This record gives sequence, structure tokens and C-alpha cells, in this order.
Amino acid sequence: MRALVGRDGVVRVAEVPEPEPGPGQVRIRVEAAAVNPIDLFTVSGALPDHGLTPRLDTYALGWDVAGVIDRVGPGVTAVGPGDRVVGLSDRLTDPIKAQAELVVLDEPAVAPAPVGMSAIEASTLPLNALTAVQALDLAGLAHGETLLVTGAAGGLGGYLVELAALRGIRVAAVAAPGDEALVRGFGAEWFVARGADLAGAVRAVVPGGVDGVVDAAVVGLPALDAVRGGGAFVAVGAGQAPLPLRGIRTSTVFVRADAAQLRDVVRLAEAGRLTTRVAGVHPFERAAEAHERLARGGVRGRLVLTP
Repeated sequence: MRALVGRDGVVRVAEVPEPEPGPGQVRIRVEAAAVNPIDLFTVSGALPDHGLTPRLDTYALGWDVAGVIDRVGPGVTAVGPGDRVVGLSDRLTDPIKAQAELVVLDEPAVAPAPVGMSAIEASTLPLNALTAVQALDLAGLAHGETLLVTGAAGGLGGYLVELAALRGIRVAAVAAPGDEALVRGFGAEWFVARGADLAGAVRAVVPGGVDGVVDAAVVGLPALDAVRGGGAFVAVGAGQAPLPLRGIRTSTVFVRADAAQLRDVVRLAEAGRLTTRVAGVHPFERAAEAHERLARGGVRGRLVLTP
């Protein structure tokens, strides 16, 4: 079968043996798999430089999957063959990940797919929505407190704004000037144009600074300076958390598969309270084009690959 792999900036389609599910695992016939910034980082070959993986000849690609279960291993109880599901492939060293014709995941990494939603749309949910949920949990903000979201128009940022607003958190969203209507539509109370003096612009609308930030755009210190003393800063990506100046609690979100949380975000998507956005669809054979498009920036939503 075919699977996508990468190394040293090159993405290619490889022929690999079909994987078989073990105890507690399911095999999914992939219908759609989203492309994320972590895939670009994986293809660059930089994972070992950050202590995230050993050095391998090639790295399997893909975190988000939507498809149909075609086989299950012993002990699987919640899902079965024929079920439409979404899932998260969260282990960096798996030899086959989501961008493949078949992928094997642990049962707790999957949830029923959103009813009435295409596999292409559904494949944009797992990684970004789960990262957003887990980042907000790390920030630990209460109803009525204030949150700064950088990169608010991106795939992760959009879910952060929507999920924070659903928790009753007041959101200041940072994005390009042309994205103001978009992020306000997600539920942002304040809009801050990306660019000069981030901290000053945020403090002008939220005196004293916000209670916390999730730094989806990897802004770093300027975003930290927008947080009040003793607030919270959640970084996205290894090595991106700044020093905990002014008593600010800094942490990094490392996403994990969580079936219960995934079921929750699926229900929100079914109810129209989470906005899935597809920026384009490419067959596996044109995966390199999708990577190049994402690397150029400015993509609103997720590029999706289909076998």
C-alpha cells in the first residue's frame, strides 16, 4: 500500500506493507488526512535536533485522519468495522501515520466522525481542535477572564478563539488586518492587527494586560509582555516557551490523543459551534504541492490529502 514519508525537505509516496491492528487497536481505511505545520517540520529533518525523535532514514507523515474502520484487534469495544471515525496519530516515530491508505491507531485515539460532515472536512478537526482544548486547559482561565490568541486566523487559532469563547473567556485575537471579520466571527471580543508593538496594542484594549495567552503563531516575548504579572503563557511547539518573567506561569502544550475530548469536539462541530475550514484538496501524489503551499503561509484552514 501507499504511505507518505519525508526527510531532508523531500516528500514522497512509499510502498509499505499493510499494517495489522494489535490488541486494543483499529485499522482505518483513510479517506482524508490534513496537512499541518508539524508535517513541514517533520519533513525538514529537524525533529532529532529538538530531542523529539532519534534519527531515522525517513519519517512517516500525518496526524489527522478521517476514514472507515476495516479491521479491529482483540479487546476493541467502542467501535467496529464499518464505523466512520476521525483519529489522531500522535506518535512521531510510528512507521505509518495518517497520510497513508491504511493506518493503525489505538482505540483511545479515535472517535465517531461528525454526522453530516464529509471526511475531508472532518479530517481538519483532531490535531488542531485537541491542541486547542489542551492548551486552554493548561492556561487554566476562568469564565470572564481574558485570553490573547496569536495566529487567530490559522487552523489552530480559529479553534482556540471558538473554544475559549464557548468557555466564557474574553478573547483578544491577533491576525492580519484582512482577517478581522473572520476572527470576530469566531467569537473574539477584541481584534489586534498583526505587526508593531503587540503588547502596547493589547494593553490599550485590555488595561493591565490579558490573564493569559496561547501563542499559536510562536510570537514569543512580545506576546508574553501582553500578559499581566502572574498570568499564564502557553507555547505551541518544543522550545518555544519564554522565561517566566513577572511570575507568569509558562508551559508548552504537547498534544495527546484523547477519545473523550475528541468526541466532545466532534459534537461541537456537528452542532455548528466549531468551524471546519478546508483550504484545498490534493491527492497523495501531489502532497509536495500541498507542503509547498502551506510553507508559503497565508493559508486559511487546512490543506487535505486524499488517497
